[in-house]
Amino acid sequence: MSGATPGGALRRHHLWRLVFASTGGLTVTGPLPRGPAVLVANHSSHADTAALMAAIPAAGLPVFAAAADYWFVRPMRRFLVTTLAAAVPVERHEGGAYAALLEACAPVVASGGIVIVYPEGTRTKDGAIGEFASGAVRLADDLHVPVIPAAVLGTRDMLPKNGSFSAKPVEIRFADAFDASGLGRDRSSSLEGSGRLRDAVVAQRERGPVADPRSPLGERVKQLVDSPAGIVVAFTWGFAEALSWPVIAEMSIAFFAITSPRRVVRWSMALAAGSVSGVVVNAALARRGVTLPAPLTTARMRRSAARHLSTGAWGIRHQAFNGIPVKVYAVEAVRAGIPLSRLAVAAGVERTGRIVGVGVVASAVSVIVRAPVRRRYGTYAAVAIGVWVVGVAQVRRRWS
Repeated sequence: MSGATPGGALRRHHLWRLVFASTGGLTVTGPLPRGPAVLVANHSSHADTAALMAAIPAAGLPVFAAAADYWFVRPMRRFLVTTLAAAVPVERHEGGAYAALLEACAPVVASGGIVIVYPEGTRTKDGAIGEFASGAVRLADDLHVPVIPAAVLGTRDMLPKNGSFSAKPVEIRFADAFDASGLGRDRSSSLEGSGRLRDAVVAQRERGPVADPRSPLGERVKQLVDSPAGIVVAFTWGFAEALSWPVIAEMSIAFFAITSPRRVVRWSMALAAGSVSGVVVNAALARRGVTLPAPLTTARMRRSAARHLSTGAWGIRHQAFNGIPVKVYAVEAVRAGIPLSRLAVAAGVERTGRIVGVGVVASAVSVIVRAPVRRRYGTYAAVAIGVWVVGVAQVRRRWS
């Protein structure tokens, strides 16, 4: 992914898109930049360049200029800055810093690329946008390309200077490009052009706080999961599935608990408690001759469960991995003459181990997917339902 090549730019674009989708979300507004051009942005975090790489279309072949005597001296730094950010080295020489910048960026612009420049020169310490140096205006003028102002919001909260990473939403606001012709001809014109650039970036940033769009349905589901009622829903789902409800208990983690990473394990424990209770109640009803409907189960499933339980209550352990609904084991345990007390203990170990285990994994996964789930819960839920339908079809085919 090194260099400003179409393939490298495309891979970087999708890589950073994926990263930001998993760490708070990225919103892009304004006219999308097109090369060749010089793009200027405020600078508050090492995450700024990654955000811009994700926001600028790959066809723009975006790169940023980096000091050769820092970023390109050590092999690991060189690899990272060229692979992940398409940096071009700026060799400082007797002609001065601007001459080195012009020399490094001219080939990029000639190939139709976009050069990213941070006119402040360093990351902000207090969040304020500093004064803009004149290099970007001079560069655009000398290379005969437009200059594009962009405001970067949210990266300082995500990765502050000398701070630690925290998943936060990020937004890039692009302003209209303007012609820099003549603005670099002298110091006065350059300062005027730099002031216009800064004003444009400030205006974009001050339009409002960073965008953090969320699915209304997803927010309502999260509120349910976070509330005491969520424990009741989880327990009820597990209980119903162990009796007759055809959707496995763990799907409630995917549908509901995934919206609130901190509550996934709690939800899983309530779900497991409901499942174990449902197994005991189902078995108790079966002992009295009451057999509840068991949709999506097959005769082969019942025969297999009966074989597993022929060795005792601990035969239920096979249920953790074979896809047979636990309700089948509850009924077959009665036919095998297993006492309810032993079934309850064995089911408690098996169901708690499986459901809470899935919950622990889902808790870790939910941290990764929370941004897209939070923003597009309806789409996520539809995909989850589709996966469940395919999974059920596969299980039934296996046990038919």
